[in-house]
Order: sequence, then C-alpha cells, then structure tokens
Amino acid sequence: MIDRRLLIPALVALPLAACSPTLHVDVKPITIYAKLDANVRLQLDEDVKALIQKNPNLF
Repeated sequence: MIDRRLLIPALVALPLAACSPTLHVDVKPITIYAKLDANVRLQLDEDVKALIQKNPNLF
C-alpha cells in the first residue's frame, strides 16, 4: 500500500509543477546617431591616451 505521507505532498505539488509560466520579451535594437565635432574627438582621444598611460594593463 502507498504511504499517505508521500502521496499527499505529491498530489499537492503536481498542479503547481504543471503551471510553469513563460515570458516572451520582444527586444528591438536602438540606433543612436551622434555628430561629434573635431574638438570633442580630440578631447576624447587625449582622455583615452591618458587613461591608458595610467592603466597600462587595462587592455
């Protein structure tokens, strides 16, 4: 005969296991257009050079 102590938790868990929700997410890419002038590019270039000099093992 089946032990009731095992049967009751199994019967309670069965409906819960059958209801597994599924989540679908639709992700669309984002495109960003930026126009930089020469001064901003030059400043960024200098900042990157200084950062690499301070942290030579960065890359």
